Amino acid sequence: MKISVVTNAFNQGRFLRRCMSSVLSHSDIDLEYIVVDPGSTDKTSEILSEYENSGEPRLKILREPDNGPADGLNNGFAAATGEWFIYLNADDFFLPGALNKGLQAIATNPGADCIYGDGYLTDIDGTPTRRVISTPFSAEGFVFRRCLVLQQSTFYKAESFHKLGGFNVENRTSWDAEILLDMCLADMYLVHVRGFWSAFVIHGESITGSQRHAVESKKNHERMFKKVMGRERTVADLKRIQRIRLQDRLLNPGATLVRLLDALNLGGLPNISAGLPPIESDEKATSV
Repeated sequence: MKISVVTNAFNQGRFLRRCMSSVLSHSDIDLEYIVVDPGSTDKTSEILSEYENSGEPRLKILREPDNGPADGLNNGFAAATGEWFIYLNADDFFLPGALNKGLQAIATNPGADCIYGDGYLTDIDGTPTRRVISTPFSAEGFVFRRCLVLQQSTFYKAESFHKLGGFNVENRTSWDAEILLDMCLADMYLVHVRGFWSAFVIHGESITGSQRHAVESKKNHERMFKKVMGRERTVADLKRIQRIRLQDRLLNPGATLVRLLDALNLGGLPNISAGLPPIESDEKATSV
């Protein structure tokens, strides 16, 4: 079974080698790797040319303008030929064997439209700061903030992805969450499989770390709330969300304990970036 991985590499040259190495290190599976560059002005183009010149047969470079991240990913998956899709942002990375484990999960869940695992939150250098354990996903659970799915560990069945029309191009903050929501509303089957497969890197330049799209993100979540509930989100809903979060912490103290142990560095977090290229400065460029 072929897996197609897409990376949106727009101006992410300092992280790109780490990301690409984590994908291409999977040498024993049927892998197609598509990297999308809509016109980077940093070292991205230079790095991609080096990989192209290395003769890597699994790699395809897509160079064409797009209308933002979701559109670029849609373009990548439109060119993909795999039976299952997953995307990895250029500043994130896979753990060793992640794609193999995803394939195993797909094989044991033949009716699934989406399969997702767990992973780690890390700093810019790839040092884990805490574990991220995904939860069961439902439409109402999502809009009331009871669901957590780690995007970097999420596989989409190609047929199901295309049936929904891919990611919502107008959503520039949470297109990954919206397609899961649309899958639920279309009665598709989403499966959580335990296992640490990827690293979600938080830093000052990332969408999550910078919060530069916080206002737009709020509007997207309000729109998705209306999509599910058929009405506008109210102050009472926001208060209910706060009550639910407190209730969930009380009913699931284990999750709180895990976060506390990780915060105190008592959880034995592994060195997950070992063997991968370090991130580069804006000026440095090393060979493949």
